[in-house]
Amino acid sequence: MILRPSYIEAIAPFIDQPLVKILAGVRRCGKSTIFEMLADELRRRGVPEDRIIKKRYTEMDIPADISAKDMYYDLKLQIQGKGRCYLLLDEIQEVKGWEKTVNSLLEGADVDIYVTGSNSKLMSSEISTYLTGRHVSIPVYPLSFREFLDFKAGDPRPPKELLEDFIRFGGFPIIALGRYDTQSAYQIVNGIYHTVVSRDIVKRHRINKQDLFDRVVKYLMENMGKTFSASSITKFLRNEHRTVSVESIYNYLRWLEQAFIIYPCHRYDIQGKAVLATQEKYYLADVTLKYCLLGYDRKMLDGALENIVFLELKRRGYEVYIGKNAAKEIDFIGIRRDEKIYVQVCVQLPENSDREIGNLMEIQDHYPKYVVTTNSLDVGNENGIRIVHLADFLLDEQW
Repeated sequence: MILRPSYIEAIAPFIDQPLVKILAGVRRCGKSTIFEMLADELRRRGVPEDRIIKKRYTEMDIPADISAKDMYYDLKLQIQGKGRCYLLLDEIQEVKGWEKTVNSLLEGADVDIYVTGSNSKLMSSEISTYLTGRHVSIPVYPLSFREFLDFKAGDPRPPKELLEDFIRFGGFPIIALGRYDTQSAYQIVNGIYHTVVSRDIVKRHRINKQDLFDRVVKYLMENMGKTFSASSITKFLRNEHRTVSVESIYNYLRWLEQAFIIYPCHRYDIQGKAVLATQEKYYLADVTLKYCLLGYDRKMLDGALENIVFLELKRRGYEVYIGKNAAKEIDFIGIRRDEKIYVQVCVQLPENSDREIGNLMEIQDHYPKYVVTTNSLDVGNENGIRIVHLADFLLDEQW
């Protein structure tokens, strides 16, 4: 098992606190392995093996129609007479009403509870009815570049060469652990994607026109990192002689978000210091989700690099926005409490334009400003703006 210590560091302050710890992210991003790491951490702290109770609610020995009440009595039976127990409940969204079970155990039993899931409802206000003020959410993402290097520890190539693999093969742990050719890697990711779509979205939300839904997803993939609206998707589909309402588009987008396939990135008015409600962008949980549907093409590189930087900002706890400064656009503003960071992303600096640097120079504050590129010859410092290689940006401990 290759460790991902940043997640144990995120969980550690909440161990033995009266809070439900919720880890949620796209399927196959490594949540179950993080539970194995957590179990090891509990053993290291002296917790006896029989008090660490792990249940995965997608296993064959779990009844398909298990109720919240069944779940409650099963867990009560397993903790009976043992003293303080640690419940590690994996893919818990499969049990309807799981919140009631967890709340009852939290109130009436000597337990410390951890849950994982592949649906963002686990991290939203929808669970607050039963867990008001008694849960902490820890988002889980596919591998960061630093974690990817840990998975490739036996590879003698330097980080900047391995970055090419990271861009091409993405961060799903199952891919990073193997030595797959491009076709095989994307075939595996395609399987992950279709599991999410068919099981977590189409079936759950009873989508009747799957071909239309698939076309909307393809549109999102083709326009990853570009601003658009539900109305613009509707108009595009109408030109293809397909009819779909704006409301349906909003539903599709919401369900894709809930399954962690896409993440929205809203626009932020730098001068007015306000989030704007129109023309957001969407990024993917992993760049390979685009490649597996559309194939890999170097023309996709600009969007792929943006996607990688966006996810790295999210991993580090930033709220991420597109920056609007009058008529100029900044690729990303990251806001974390009283901190800010501005980031422009490009394959290389354009020869006959200062757009990347010039847009940042017009921002009148002293927060860090970066241009992130994959061209080593571009790096340097210009008027306080750091121009850095993508590999160095992703591996820097602190920006």
